[in-house]
Amino acid sequence: MRIILIGQAAFAEKVLDGLRERQHEVLALYCPPDAGGRVDPVKARALALGIPVRQHRTLKSAEVQHEFAALAADLAVLAYVTQIVPPSVFETPRLGSICFHPSLLPRYRGGSAINWQIINGETETGVSVFWVDPGIDTGPILVQKRATIRLHDTAGSLYYDTLFPLGVQAVLEAVELIAAGNAPRLSQDESQATYDPLCRDEHVAVDWSRRVAAIYNLIRGSDPQPGAYTLWRGEKLRLYDAALVSGVQLRPGVIGQISADGWLIGASDGGILVKRVRAGEKKVDAAVFAMNQGITAGTMLAA
Repeated sequence: MRIILIGQAAFAEKVLDGLRERQHEVLALYCPPDAGGRVDPVKARALALGIPVRQHRTLKSAEVQHEFAALAADLAVLAYVTQIVPPSVFETPRLGSICFHPSLLPRYRGGSAINWQIINGETETGVSVFWVDPGIDTGPILVQKRATIRLHDTAGSLYYDTLFPLGVQAVLEAVELIAAGNAPRLSQDESQATYDPLCRDEHVAVDWSRRVAAIYNLIRGSDPQPGAYTLWRGEKLRLYDAALVSGVQLRPGVIGQISADGWLIGASDGGILVKRVRAGEKKVDAAVFAMNQGITAGTMLAA
């Protein structure tokens, strides 16, 4: 098939390679403009293969619409897309467009699906490939694959260890179903639908009076971004690499112990071991931060 690829990062790069291995013609790659002097991996790969790369600040322009029409594609594949793709673009290919999403739709629609699944304590997740329509993650389903959320998973590890490879597999499987003329269009059950906002700072302040499991899920569900935080000396201190510790009784928000492993912090019904923290640009070992900043056992962290 003649395919337009829209996406970015290593995920789109793997999809690009998979499409070519299956003898599909990738007509062009659309990815966001370069940021911070870094070349996106999928852009570098496309250029090395001689595939045209088009980088627009918005995909809503008449210029993009004309480009899509001129390409006369059979299908557009959205693989890790952060830009809004309007109907005037995604409806242009002969067979329409498909999109990857890191949850079992219709649950956890939205751009922070991975974060919210962990924050909410889910133990099962998966990936969906759906036909793009004007809604947010609302189109008919082609392919879904289930996976487990491990107790130690962070948003980062869940994506890279599980959902990334599973998602690439699902996207390529969906393309093959379309090429064979066997692609389903299963309507999503709106009675089961949930939508969550982008996970931002207003959602990730740690309340030490909550149950320890909820705090643990918040920290790991926000790791690496945006980073759950507590207040120390009136500034945001972000917490990473957490672990549950049972059988301890500490005042909520109080650092009960500092060791080479990190800080043991009290919650309402247990403790959280925090191994790394960040007050500026870089994460550092919690023990090193404590030594440099004069933090000792008994220090109170604010909600």
